[in-house]
Amino acid sequence: MRDPSPAVAALCRGRAGRRGDRTGLPARRSRAARAAGGPVVGSLHDAEDALQETLLRAWRGLAPFEGRSSFRSWLYTIATNASLRAIEQRPKRILPIDYAAAADPHGVPAEALTEPVWLEPYPDTELGLGAELLGPDARYEQRESIELAFTAALQHLPPRQRAVLILRDVLGFSARETAAALETTPVSVDSALQRAHRTIDERVPRRSQQEAVRALGDGELHQLVTRFADAWEQHDVDGLVSLLTDDARMTMPPQPSWYQGRDAIATFLGRFPLAPDRRFRLRPTGANGQPALAGYIWDEETSSFEAESILVLTLRDQRIEEITAFRTPEVFPHFGLPERLPT
Repeated sequence: MRDPSPAVAALCRGRAGRRGDRTGLPARRSRAARAAGGPVVGSLHDAEDALQETLLRAWRGLAPFEGRSSFRSWLYTIATNASLRAIEQRPKRILPIDYAAAADPHGVPAEALTEPVWLEPYPDTELGLGAELLGPDARYEQRESIELAFTAALQHLPPRQRAVLILRDVLGFSARETAAALETTPVSVDSALQRAHRTIDERVPRRSQQEAVRALGDGELHQLVTRFADAWEQHDVDGLVSLLTDDARMTMPPQPSWYQGRDAIATFLGRFPLAPDRRFRLRPTGANGQPALAGYIWDEETSSFEAESILVLTLRDQRIEEITAFRTPEVFPHFGLPERLPT
């Protein structure tokens, strides 16, 4: 079957034009639906699958759509239920910290797990949500909803609670709208939201990454990321570790091994990623609403730097609290990044 997206776009344009609904533009709506689904399923690929299902169902259902609810509510209802079906059929996605204890940096890192159990990085460019798409009850900023800590905490919620939290606190749906979308009652929605809040509050730091970035300021943030990239490229382990908090963590999905503390991270970096026989180039990007870098490793066979990892930095005060190196080069095109760099 051909991609339904163009057909949905054409139908939605016509529908919006007839109704005079200037907020129903499909490109913005479909990107918003994808951004809403990303945190729920924890995977860019699964979110894309859910989006395609959403567009297909919207394509089929637009003709009988009678406008008894807003176009926004109608589309997000389809998107939310597509995401629910996705997470009910797949295992929850996690980060290595939730999988095993911290590893010994003097040992050999565990082999990568190939089954889809890990969270995936989410491109900032996929947000694309205008403020006009959100309801008045939104509790979280758009970027907060894709931060790693928030997305990881979501995975510990039952599917229905995840959907309620996203609809109520991220998209700003009312209890009545959420109940209609999930075919339940406002009382059940409020109860699920309270339980979700308890879980999220236990797992998410009080200060979001957006607050940390604003407190640091653009100038200091740029300097911190630049110093990190320079130290990594120059194999300056001491310089890189000096940018970390004392209790910093480093994870590398799909490898389950992770490391805790500056000394452990320094030992691991010197033995493996920043060993003398490896060469890297890092380029700035944006992932999960946090500062990030695209890592490219030198390949002798191609005489070029090949896509290797997306490094997402989690900040605390003026230092880096966590390095999450997503070793999934297949996601580079989703970030608008080349798969290799010339010499």
